Amino acid sequence: MLLIKNIKKLVQVEEVPRIRVAGKEMANLSVLENAWVLIKNGLIAGFGRMDESGEEYRTMASNGNIEHVDAGGGLVFPSFCDSHTHLVYSGSREIEYIDKIRGLSYEEIARRGGGILNSAKLLQQTSEDELYNQSLQRAWEIIMMGTGAVEIKSGYGLTPEDEIKMLRVIRRLKETTPLIIRSSFLGAHALPAEYKGRRKEYVDLVVNRMIPMVAGENLADYIDVFCDRGFFSVEDTERILEAGNKYGLRGKLHANELDYSGGIQAGVKFKALSVDHLEFTGQKEIDALLSSDTMPTLLPGAAFFLGMDYPPARKMIEAGLPVALASDYNPGSSPSGNMKFIMSLGCIKLRMVPEEVINAVSVNGAYAMGVEKIAGSVAKGKKANLFITKPVPGYEFIPYAYGSNLIDKVILNGKKVDFN
Repeated sequence: MLLIKNIKKLVQVEEVPRIRVAGKEMANLSVLENAWVLIKNGLIAGFGRMDESGEEYRTMASNGNIEHVDAGGGLVFPSFCDSHTHLVYSGSREIEYIDKIRGLSYEEIARRGGGILNSAKLLQQTSEDELYNQSLQRAWEIIMMGTGAVEIKSGYGLTPEDEIKMLRVIRRLKETTPLIIRSSFLGAHALPAEYKGRRKEYVDLVVNRMIPMVAGENLADYIDVFCDRGFFSVEDTERILEAGNKYGLRGKLHANELDYSGGIQAGVKFKALSVDHLEFTGQKEIDALLSSDTMPTLLPGAAFFLGMDYPPARKMIEAGLPVALASDYNPGSSPSGNMKFIMSLGCIKLRMVPEEVINAVSVNGAYAMGVEKIAGSVAKGKKANLFITKPVPGYEFIPYAYGSNLIDKVILNGKKVDFN
């Protein structure tokens, strides 16, 4: 057992865990001051105020079988739930970064053989073990920055063998790191160069060969499609989602990053768990989401890195929608898994208040990757995935101090993480 004491503020406390938070409720945040948290068997067993717990706290404090962790006046948060990443990839794409500086667009770089196709070429040349070693470093990087649950996509393989290779690496990360990990099969991430002009044939390959292979090895929790201008059409997307559903793979969609693609409506139609990016979101898209259980997931790191317009977060929230925020950690359009910075972008660029961004990276992020029953808040029975900050004035300081490392300790599965 482990007891965290002297917590200045225990953030995102829930007596009755919520599934997700929407609309005006996103500005509400439950905080317990001068608090303690008890962890038992890797789960949160209890919490309370140190000055009101009386005999209960004294009994715990005197129990020799309980290890004590002094928060030293820091804040305690539930670990970030990053519901959209491409963390498994090979190499890097900093040369394309220079092309972006010189004014080339995301689509222009892709037409020149860069972008996703560049990453696919690198990945196809990389062994499974080397791919795992590179990805393991990134997994520990995000752990150090406070992430405790992460969704990871394939999509840089673009052949049956290499997509399977990526998904096997994700499975190894599940087995060898303390992270909660969910995997998504993204065979329809881009059209391989050899299929240029033959998109239907590639979709046939995804539907008839890749999906059965992935399901046969039980390698994915979800299925994803890049439904946007220049990538895959609504017709392609619906066909792939329907095929995935037959194998128990629920949709999580890339949609409306580059245009009003119809991807949001396709996701809602097929009861996707989330639709992600959403830079191009109008009233029709908002109305479709309002009638669904699909989580709108915004990726401001990509808009920031690519110099694009940001999605209309305020309009979504004011319409009554929930919003999740995720990093989109990938080598081409968002090469960072720093969820604290994503919170800052949520405040600065999306005009969300601190309470809203905290809900977006915790409760709603957990929902967007299907782990809301075990992660996303400080509640009895949930996994003890937490981080302790250095002494700060309050939770508002976390997104405010956008460039500062404020995390002092990380606890995953009820155990302190040693970074040495």
